[in-house]
Amino acid sequence: MNRTILFAFLFMQNILSAQFLQRNLSSEDWQFKNAKDQNWLPAKVPGTVHLDLMDNKIIPDPYKDENEKKVQWIENENWDYQTVFTVSSQELKHDNIDLVFNGLDTFSEIYLNGNLLKKTDNMFRKWSIPVKEYLKSDKNILQVRFTSAVNAGKELAKQVPFTMPESPRSFVRKAQYQFGWDWGPRLVTAGIWKDVQLEFWNNAKIITVKDIQNRSAKTADHLHFDVEIYAQNAGDYTLDLNSIHQKITLKKGINTITIPYDTSGMKLWQPNGRGDANLYDFEVKLSKGQKNIDRKNVRIGLRTVELVQEKDEKGKSFYFKVNGQPLYIKGTNWIPGDSFSPRMTKEKYRKLIKDTKDANMNMIRVWGGGIYEDDEFYKACDENGILVWQDFMFAGSFYPADEAFLNNVKEEVKDQVTRLQNHPSIALWCGNNEIDEAIVNWGYQKQFNYSKNDSLQVWKDYKKLFHEVIPKTLAENLKSDKNIYWPSSPSIGWGHKESLTEGDSHYWGVWWGEQPFEIYNEKVGRFMSEYGFQGTPTIQTTKTMFSGAPDLNLQNPTVKAHEKHVRGWDIINEYLKRDYKIPTDFVQYNYVSQLLQARGMQIAIEAHRRAKPYNMGTLYWQLNDCWPVVSWSSIDYSGNWKAFHYQAKRSFEPVLTSVAETEKNYDIYLISDLLKQLKTDIQFELMDFTGKILWKASQSGLVNADVSEKIRSISKTEWAQFDLSKAVLKISSEKDTKFEKLFFFNKPKDIKLSKPEIKIRKISPAEIEISTDVLAKDIYLIGDAHFSDNFFDLLPGTSKRITLSKPLENVEVISLWDVMKN
Repeated sequence: MNRTILFAFLFMQNILSAQFLQRNLSSEDWQFKNAKDQNWLPAKVPGTVHLDLMDNKIIPDPYKDENEKKVQWIENENWDYQTVFTVSSQELKHDNIDLVFNGLDTFSEIYLNGNLLKKTDNMFRKWSIPVKEYLKSDKNILQVRFTSAVNAGKELAKQVPFTMPESPRSFVRKAQYQFGWDWGPRLVTAGIWKDVQLEFWNNAKIITVKDIQNRSAKTADHLHFDVEIYAQNAGDYTLDLNSIHQKITLKKGINTITIPYDTSGMKLWQPNGRGDANLYDFEVKLSKGQKNIDRKNVRIGLRTVELVQEKDEKGKSFYFKVNGQPLYIKGTNWIPGDSFSPRMTKEKYRKLIKDTKDANMNMIRVWGGGIYEDDEFYKACDENGILVWQDFMFAGSFYPADEAFLNNVKEEVKDQVTRLQNHPSIALWCGNNEIDEAIVNWGYQKQFNYSKNDSLQVWKDYKKLFHEVIPKTLAENLKSDKNIYWPSSPSIGWGHKESLTEGDSHYWGVWWGEQPFEIYNEKVGRFMSEYGFQGTPTIQTTKTMFSGAPDLNLQNPTVKAHEKHVRGWDIINEYLKRDYKIPTDFVQYNYVSQLLQARGMQIAIEAHRRAKPYNMGTLYWQLNDCWPVVSWSSIDYSGNWKAFHYQAKRSFEPVLTSVAETEKNYDIYLISDLLKQLKTDIQFELMDFTGKILWKASQSGLVNADVSEKIRSISKTEWAQFDLSKAVLKISSEKDTKFEKLFFFNKPKDIKLSKPEIKIRKISPAEIEISTDVLAKDIYLIGDAHFSDNFFDLLPGTSKRITLSKPLENVEVISLWDVMKN
């Protein structure tokens, strides 16, 4: 028997013996066309119409040049997709056959062999349709006809008697960022954006497996699994959970079977910095007699999460307890990693999450204007100990609350919570991004001439959706500590004093308010869930904006088109004038704009961490980009670390020293996130840029676990005789936990640097050593590789070894002196 015949034989045997089979229709030959056209073209599923049009060379790449403008017509068209597939007579013998779409974007009609099966209206829902009666044991034609989401949204908007801001995007259950944001292009997609399957089954099938944990310091660890089973035929079955073998009797319809599980020997899942992210695999099998009916695999972690809000003399606390211990949150905000989500790979998800772990973070907030991310995102967070603050997908607008919209949202919440609830990484579910603030602060009602009744209706709709429907649906589908709900982020807008004394805060006085970076030292809330500043992407990524030879010029139309904030360049230049000099050379401008961003965010993060435990969390805006762009990200679209991400890694170290300047003193803090006391032997050295020691001191002692403590205050009069524009304070320790901090007394433009002679010595093909004769500030290593450290300061007489992600023949280097030359 040759291999082909053997494979066919085994496949048929599998069909005959197995009770549940799944076929992936995504791999079939798909076609698409504009609904107005006759000719079909090749398409890919999962995908989007923009990607298919690019593959067929009908449109240029919208990420390059000014091509975004050239593809706006796509959003107003209707698009058809189809495939032809065969079903065997053996497959048709199954009692039930379901057609499952895991994601349709967005308004569509589904036809099978000419029969209308379903109309869809939500990008975030899973659609499962019984299709046995429509299938043939030959060729079957499956068609999905998409209606323009923009046009559909406009029709829905007409049903509301007043103008809704950001209309029509708020009327469609679709990724809101696709309609354009101040960091993203307007690319309103359509298509089959997730996998399509045929599911064949008999007797019964497992619908969901939910791990239910009830753990506290007062009770023994308890874990059980709720297995939801749909039985077509009542009767006796067997349910296996790993080594547990349980005989069960199912009634026709929905059944929930509870299986307790002994957690002896299982270790806790810990967030990054607190231990290992221990995960455990479970297989649930449903059998009838000797036949395997269905099976599902789940991976879980044991942990508890609490959101603690208690009144105190300054307002109300806002912090997370994980496994019974308060956890200082260090992290970032996540936007979709691509404007065309099907293009995101498992590798890109894993790299970005690993990059957060490597930068000492423990939480990511999934922002509400994007998508509920792919399973690979949450798996990566589980494995790397990264907690997830999960927004529901509503952002920065008003939303309707008619019956059809609310029912649609209910099903969306049910689908997504069911899909995601077993992930130990998920810490909190948040209703929306900035909608409470938009209603209260942004003046839309005045802009669109709302009547008093209109304004009351907006608030009534808001309460219905975010304070009733979503939390109620969440509670119906979640149990134990996995149901932590927060209606809106932020809870209070940044112009109100209460935003800094309770709840979570988005502080945008820097950037939007053009306040100086130093204001971050004053504007510290209980939990800072958004703040940020823009920086340019790396040179390598900037070059990808061009379809031809890159013209790296600030006045180039392509460069300008890849800054989506209407005043972005003006704001960056205003801050540059305050702290640096504005270079005319593009490479130097790119370098200094990254330093500017990193400097601002360092001031913010250190101010937040010094304020612990008043402040118990800092999530900067934002980690990543969805296309090559000037933005608030710390990692650009190509995956390159900007200066800010290197700085974030330093600022999020588990043990950090930070200097706060007051009118009379330099106050030095030691911040520890460790759950153990530290023995310290700290050296304080004031030195000039040649390495000469001008002043020094030391102190030893114990630093308590998990605290921020002021460890020394140095009067400015003590250093009055020194020119501090030519000096740096080095704070270091070699005992217990090693650390080193360099603090400069002036803004970068006022530091009197000398020209450094920076030497690079090759240790191996992928390792170099950097040294300098005098202080070299903000050393920037340039090359097409990832450097283990970059944008760092180096003292004279010292060296630093850097590993490269791949060998480079040549590494260029510049420092701040090359730009300032003072």
